[in-house]
Amino acid sequence: MKEHKIGYYFIVMASVVIVLAGIKSASVIIIPFLLSLFIAIILSPLYNYFNSKGIADILSVTLVITVFILFLAFVAKLIGTSVHDFSANIDTYAQKLSGYYQLISTYAASLGIAISTDDISNLINMKQAMKFATSIIQSMGSMFTNGFIIILTVVFMLLESQYFVKKVEFADGHQETIAHIETIFSKIKNYMVLKALISLLTGVIVWLSLSFIGTDYAFLWGILAFMLNFIPNIGSIIAAIPAVLITLVQLGAMSALLVTLLYTVINVVIGSIVEPKVMGKGLGLSTLIIFLSLLFWGWLLGIVGMLLSIPLTIMAKIIFDANQNTQWIGVLLDTGENINK
Repeated sequence: MKEHKIGYYFIVMASVVIVLAGIKSASVIIIPFLLSLFIAIILSPLYNYFNSKGIADILSVTLVITVFILFLAFVAKLIGTSVHDFSANIDTYAQKLSGYYQLISTYAASLGIAISTDDISNLINMKQAMKFATSIIQSMGSMFTNGFIIILTVVFMLLESQYFVKKVEFADGHQETIAHIETIFSKIKNYMVLKALISLLTGVIVWLSLSFIGTDYAFLWGILAFMLNFIPNIGSIIAAIPAVLITLVQLGAMSALLVTLLYTVINVVIGSIVEPKVMGKGLGLSTLIIFLSLLFWGWLLGIVGMLLSIPLTIMAKIIFDANQNTQWIGVLLDTGENINK
């Protein structure tokens, strides 16, 4: 009996490896599909609102997609020039930062610690940090080069959304299955919509605050804050690094300290106070799972996978929690705060 179980586990593990290999090889197709899925989930409340007002399905979808395209075009126009100018000036900013490396080296020498400027440069590589920040934004932009396919997929998903549960009901006929699917979709939609709104709020606050301070490319860092806010804890730190460094070389140490304080306050207020109250603590992931999911989805689907890593893991956790046979996996992914309560 024991040997039978071991054989079963090996078969399951082999199946998982085969599925992951298939996903990785088909990432060109899967990434646009996932982007379409998340966009459709986020836009679904607006589509449902138009439907509730008695507007026909086709007209509702047309209105939603028009609003989305106008918003996307506005953001792309503002980002395009900023990314190009910033990429052209990275070397200049890196040279300016080398002066601070010399100050750190001199201060360390006064304490009897021998640190060369090259060592500091390798430790705090501004060019790499800046290139990583812009590559995240550019990679998301490149995904929308197949914009027509993504938008078309979103249209079909929105039109199909209201009939999906009815199809399952007709095919299965069991009320428990229907309730199970409705619960999963409801939780996923609530999470994605609320997370997108909170991330948008974070990005707007960062943009306006950095514009007031006078940091270059404030809108760019606002977009980065919006995108990386989908990654709890780690995302806000990654988003802060390029903004702090650019402020340091542009406006000086005091302004850089102010920007650091700004990101800390935003992270504490929105991440620790606003978000738990709005979204609740039931969907929390442990910090270890956040980090591992970031590595895993990044390896599987690239930078886009890193940005979607937490929503994908949250979706998996919701599905695991909704099934008694897989609830133990959901518990392993959780923070563990509610175990002793």
